[in-house]
Amino acid sequence: MIVRDRPETLDVLLAIHGSIIPKIAARLVALTAISFLAILLHIQFPRQMIHLSTMPFALIGLSLSIFMSFRNNACYDRWWEARKLWGQLIIASRSFARQTATLDKETREALLTGVCGFTHGLTARLRESDEIAAIAPWVQHRAWRAAPNPTDAVLAEVGAECLRLAASKTISDIHYSVLETKLSELSVVQAACERIKTTPLPFAYSLLLHRTALLFCVLLPFGLAPTLGWWTPLLVVIVSYTFFGLDALGDQLEDPFGHDDNDLPLDAMARMVERELLFSLGREDLPPPITPERYRLT
Repeated sequence: MIVRDRPETLDVLLAIHGSIIPKIAARLVALTAISFLAILLHIQFPRQMIHLSTMPFALIGLSLSIFMSFRNNACYDRWWEARKLWGQLIIASRSFARQTATLDKETREALLTGVCGFTHGLTARLRESDEIAAIAPWVQHRAWRAAPNPTDAVLAEVGAECLRLAASKTISDIHYSVLETKLSELSVVQAACERIKTTPLPFAYSLLLHRTALLFCVLLPFGLAPTLGWWTPLLVVIVSYTFFGLDALGDQLEDPFGHDDNDLPLDAMARMVERELLFSLGREDLPPPITPERYRLT
């Protein structure tokens, strides 16, 4: 995720890092070349070239912008829901740590490191990396490794440990109910994140938008060249930057758990949970928080 101060006027005009320009630069260069080609063709073959009216472009551009706004709103809703879910995970983890404060150090450490393993496992699962390697430093026994969903298996084992504490009367039934409620909240977060991850927007919906935006921007220079002449590339680049930029931004927001610039900083949030749970255990050798590098927080 890009973390920057509010941009000043000069930053708005010149900022490249953190913007969507690097993702669409090749397409903008190609359209600039097409614009110059359209101008040269109209100069060399004025009678043979078809003179396209700008009215169809105005109508198509208006429809395309409305269509694109619906898609980007849907993508942003997915991003914002994912951020709220991870906020819920942080709250539930903190609450779980407080509710275990009365337990002995060894028992409490097993429970809280299990929650750390769950958090790092969920991060790896959503980013399609090595889930077992992410959990292994936190949970030593191997029962969860054979599970089809190791992250959920780790959380289930934390719940089983809480149940054993209740059965041995180490904690009361009410205390167990409170702990189980927090674990259920963590399970709900995982299920909701997996729903977002495994249910993309319909492919035909995105494909239609990509094709329409591409055709519109490719044909636009041929409609503007007869009237704008050498000013055509400037206007084409501005329009293309808007359409292609919104299109590329929607692609990034559609999957909020990836590694793109505008995806959620799962590593930083997982490290936050890790630091707070270890601190509640009395640890002093806390890992450093993850900070932005060149405005990018992972």
